[in-house]
Formats: sequence, C-alpha cells, structure tokens
Amino acid sequence: MTTDFFRRGFRQLGVCLLLLVPLGQLEASAADKLLVLGDSVSAAYGMDESQGWVQLLRDRLQEEGKDVEVVNASVSGETTSGGLARLPRLLQEHRPSWLIVELGGNDGLRGYPPRSLQNNLQRMVQMAREEGAGVLLLGMRMPPNYGAAYTDAFAAVYPEVARAEQVSLVPFFLEPVALEDGGMQTDGIHPTAEAQPALLDHVWPCVESLIEAETGESEKLCKP
Repeated sequence: MTTDFFRRGFRQLGVCLLLLVPLGQLEASAADKLLVLGDSVSAAYGMDESQGWVQLLRDRLQEEGKDVEVVNASVSGETTSGGLARLPRLLQEHRPSWLIVELGGNDGLRGYPPRSLQNNLQRMVQMAREEGAGVLLLGMRMPPNYGAAYTDAFAAVYPEVARAEQVSLVPFFLEPVALEDGGMQTDGIHPTAEAQPALLDHVWPCVESLIEAETGESEKLCKP
C-alpha cells in the first residue's frame, strides 16, 4: 500500500467524523458571541486596549466560566448613523447571540436631533432582534452647557427606545465615573484607564442577566 493510499484514507475518515458531529454542536460554538457596537468610550480611547472595559468584560466572563466570545466592533468617533450602516454586515459576519449598543455620545456632541438618535437606535435594536440577538442599550447624557431642552430630550431617548422595544437599559453608562476625581481624561469626555473597572461593574448585572436570560438560566432582565 502506498503513502497516497493512507493519505486518502485519513482524509475520508476526517470527513466522516465531521459529519458525525451533531449540527447543533457546530452551531453552538459559533452562536455564543456578544457584539459590542460603540464609539471611543468602548474602543479604549487614550489607553491600551487591554485596559478598556470591553477587555475587562472578556476577562470577567472567562472568570465566571461563561463560554462567550466578545467581539468589539467599536470605532472612535462613531455615531448612531454610522453604527446603523455597519450593523447589517456585523450581524451577518458574527451572528451574535447578544448585542450591546453604546452609541449616541457623538450624536449629542455634534448637536444632532434627538429624534434622529432615537430612530437610529430603534432600528439597530430591531435589526438585532430580527436576527435573534438579545440587546442591551448603554445610555449617554450631554453636559449642561448644551442647554436644558436639548440635554433633557437627549437623555429621554434611551428609556423611550428601551420601553418601545422591550430591551435592557443602563440609563447612563458613565454615571459612576463622570463626576469623580480621576474618572475622566483631560478632555472631559473620555473615561480614564482607572475608571474602566467601575464602568464594567456598572453594566455587569445587566450583561449577566441578559446572557442568563438568553440561555434559559434566568428570566431576570434589567428593564427601564
């Protein structure tokens, strides 16, 4: 018997073994993904990526024994319209079970209409849910120098979207660090590296309950 004979035999055996693996097992390994769609706050602006809250989330999930792959699709400067344009491809490419949306801050800083922000966020939520993904919204707030009318309308968008679409919400993602000494970088917009663990702790209960609810372990969700 020649070497080619053995090579062909092993190749055929490998194909047979692959076909014997249940399809559900193959799909499960690709399904347990959490996609983070955010801006510079989630892209670890001004620090090493390993210090950012998304990487800390990866570490926490691993420590908790949760078999979840975190995909960080955050881009500095991203707006909700940019996220909406990128989301269909990201959903098709990664097939996530869960989506965290951390967008809107740049819309507000540029003075975009809150109605536009709401429409974009709502469509992103709908897209994700149409693909079977659970969604967590991370809300943002604008500084008071934008005026009460604008800041109030902006802040109201996130709970309105969450209620309309019945998805989980953290009303103000930066709440634990925004007014704390050492919590923000010198630009007053981006959290410091030292603030990243507090950001993770702030969102962790909602992330954990979202994942557990989607896997049938718990029905508890963070709701507005």
